[in-house]
This record gives sequence, C-alpha cells and structure tokens, in this order.
Amino acid sequence: MIIILILIFLIIALFLSAARGEKWNFWNKVARTIITISAAAYFTFWFVERSVSQFLENSLAVQVINYLPQPIDFYIIRIQDQVPDDQKFSSKHVGQIRPEYFRIEYLNMQKSDEFWVVGYIGKGNLVYFSQVAVPNKNEDKIIEVRNYINHSQKLSAIASQKVEDLKYENIKLSIWVTLDLLLIFLNAVLLFRSNKKK
Repeated sequence: MIIILILIFLIIALFLSAARGEKWNFWNKVARTIITISAAAYFTFWFVERSVSQFLENSLAVQVINYLPQPIDFYIIRIQDQVPDDQKFSSKHVGQIRPEYFRIEYLNMQKSDEFWVVGYIGKGNLVYFSQVAVPNKNEDKIIEVRNYINHSQKLSAIASQKVEDLKYENIKLSIWVTLDLLLIFLNAVLLFRSNKKK
C-alpha cells in the first residue's frame, strides 16, 4: 500500500534530519524536501479524489430516506459481477440518517446490477436489510425505509460481515493516514526551522 510506503520514507526523512555533517548537508536537505513535498502533494490529491470521486459521470444516485422513528446508521453494499471473489462486495458507509431525513450516495454500477441496503441501530443491531435490483442503470433509485425488515437472514449475515470488514479497514486506514500526516507536519517543521537558522 502506497500510504505505508510514504510512511517509511517520512520516517527515513525524520532520521535524516538528525544526521549531522557538512559534506552531506545539501543532499540530505534535498532528499527530505522531496519526500515531504511529495507526501503532502499525494495526500492533497488523495483527499480531493475521495471528495469528488463519488460524482462520476455514469454513477447511479441512490437516495435513502428514513421514515422510521429512530436514527438509523446505513450502509450500501454493491455486488460486483465478473470480478475475483475478494472484490465481489464493495461497501460504503452512507451515514446515520435521522427520521424524515435522507442521504444520497453515488454508485458506479457498470459491473453491478444489484446492491444491498443495511441499517443499524446502535452497535451491531441490524434492523433493516433489503436487496435492490438495478435493471435500468440510467434511472436513479429512491429507497424509502418505512419498516424494520430483513429480507434475507442468510444474505444479511454476509452483509454484516462485510460491514465489519469495512469498519476494520477504515480504522486501519485512519491510523496510517494520521501517522503520515503527523510525520509530514514534523518533517515540514524541521525543514522550516533549518531554513530559518540560515
């Protein structure tokens, strides 16, 4: 994963900042500067891409409306066709939706003709599961959640596992990203201080 590779380079840059010696001082600083600027540029691109990638030209807009009397935490799991088994399920966290409110998610359905909507109250208490077929990929979907319902115990068990996998991956990713950003900040501060001393 490129985020871990960047972390390694940032750690190297941090160690280089502690190195002393006039002979290597210039190249040391050049290497640290390149690593820090490259890492900052990558994460800038990464955050922008994650913010705008949902608005794809051929994406399907899915509007989830909560008519239940409690806030529900929703996830969407897209079922992908003709892909390896480890890529068959693509999960997204829609977010917690209050009663009489809605959220819109954008799905790339080019390799899919079905998605699942999963709803939770509290931690791990599944109260809603439905399969949604997409025969027409040019027509946006409106999912109105009016009842506590589980259309399939077997499939909802798979969905719950995929949601847990998504939560675990998000926790891991957030840890790596936080460490990277912290090291970018530390390296930038050290570079700024060394410039200021001169």
